[in-house]
Amino acid sequence: MAWWQGEVAAATVPAPRVGDEPELLAAAQAGDPQAAHRLGRLCAQRGDRSGARRWWERAALAGNVDSAFNLGIWHEKHGTLEESVSWYERAAGTGDTEAAVNLATLLLEQRGDPATARGWFESAARAGSRVAARRLALMCEDAGETPVAREWHRRAAADGDTSSAHDLGFLAYSAGEEEETVRWWECATRGGHVEAAYHLGLLLQAGRDPESAETYFRLAARSEHPGAASQLGGIALAHADLRTARAWFERAAGAGRLADQRMAGFVCVELGDATGASHWFGRAAASGDPEAMFNFGLLIIAEYGDLARGRHWFRLAALGGHHRAAVELGGLLSAAGEHAEAQRWLTDPPPPGWDRAAEPELAARAELAAAATGRRGGVALAVPELAELLGTWDLVTRPLHDHADVVGWLVERSGLHASAVEYLASVRGTLIRPGNSPWPSPGEIDHVLATARELRRRLGVR
Repeated sequence: MAWWQGEVAAATVPAPRVGDEPELLAAAQAGDPQAAHRLGRLCAQRGDRSGARRWWERAALAGNVDSAFNLGIWHEKHGTLEESVSWYERAAGTGDTEAAVNLATLLLEQRGDPATARGWFESAARAGSRVAARRLALMCEDAGETPVAREWHRRAAADGDTSSAHDLGFLAYSAGEEEETVRWWECATRGGHVEAAYHLGLLLQAGRDPESAETYFRLAARSEHPGAASQLGGIALAHADLRTARAWFERAAGAGRLADQRMAGFVCVELGDATGASHWFGRAAASGDPEAMFNFGLLIIAEYGDLARGRHWFRLAALGGHHRAAVELGGLLSAAGEHAEAQRWLTDPPPPGWDRAAEPELAARAELAAAATGRRGGVALAVPELAELLGTWDLVTRPLHDHADVVGWLVERSGLHASAVEYLASVRGTLIRPGNSPWPSPGEIDHVLATARELRRRLGVR
């Protein structure tokens, strides 16, 4: 597409043809602004940019809005910002919504004038511009004006903007409005928004509707969504369908997801494919994943009898904080007579990590919270940490039949201070049922995660 084809030419103005030039030239020189505009387009078609500018200036000064808009594009492409703003203002002042959007975008992104930009976005949005409504919604979100943002997102979504429908789903989810969340994510999914299909699958999984969740995961997976492939791998694994699980995990692993590379390795081990397992564990290990390093070391020793390489990967995993790798390394070193290093690893190994898989509904809540907090440039909470926090609570409260005073019961059994357990319960509640409190910060997650780990230690659960 040529640079000048972004213009909004009136439907009544026919496209110029080369043979029209003498007639257009005569009319333009006689002061006909429409002829001058068409002559400018003819110059642009044959690559005469300076000629296009000259004739569009004559037409614009005589009141031709399309020429003013084209001049805004011309100067924007040539880096003359002030001239571009001036011509866009001239076109936008007549009610041209696309000129208003371009002007607002320049003011916001190039001049750093959000207040004036917002005014032009509002003008265009009220005149029916879907693009302006969405940009305005995002500006309002960034300014903390959530109710206003939701209203502009609704306008954009009603006009077919699936990204705004997806955003509305997240705003509703963060407010605890799950029915509204489902409505907007369904709307976005019908419009082809892949992330909305995936997040709707997570929400249904969190609501213990695995059959419906799988439907949306499959829909997202058709568009090569790696998270959806991972979820389908987990579903196949739960049904003991190892070959299908492998196919899905490998699709997710191919997108660079370390956890799925590990899972693909585990499934290959179960299928007796040492070469495949070596490939996937090796890829994840090379990317610095301690768990993959440990399993790669185990595989190398078990399948190939290579103790030296196995020790190498155990050492790297142990240095990365992997408890079992440190213990295994210590044992191998001790057997090889390298007692000094063996003693260092066996005496003070890294603390055991959390290696339990959270229940599917809890894992889904963790991922939704991470996605919600990572929107609009926010700091996304870490899914593994959230899953560990939620999984810990689920694990330590399973023996309790009456949850009326779960905090008091945990305090009595663990000896932790009541305020620490109450804080953990509060953050956990926000993750499970958003809307009652703001999302926790990464610092708050670190704090309550330390409480969760101490709770497990005191109760003797792993």
